[in-house]
Amino acid sequence: MSEATMPSNFIRSIIDEHLQNGRFDHVHTRFPPEPNGYLHIGHAKSICLNSGIAQAYDGKFNLRFDDTNPLKEEQEFIDAIMDDVRWLGADWEDRLFYASDYFEQLYHWA
Repeated sequence: MSEATMPSNFIRSIIDEHLQNGRFDHVHTRFPPEPNGYLHIGHAKSICLNSGIAQAYDGKFNLRFDDTNPLKEEQEFIDAIMDDVRWLGADWEDRLFYASDYFEQLYHWA
């Protein structure tokens, strides 16, 4: 999409301002679902918004599972979420993360 045809909205306006004034030098978004069920339309909107913004600004998009409640989370939901995110066209490349991978660091920061 050329710059002239790129849609404008308050999110893009803020990103444009931050990139122009040097507050940030790149765009890096994420989708952080909790793997305790299947995705719904609100999740799809978030995936499309965040991956679309990253793509439009030649940025990066992370998929980070907020797996902080092991009693309600299952591998079935992780697999289904990954399939759905792919189906929607989002590409996290090698940036798949799990909050549980850095619990120890979060504990030390607290």
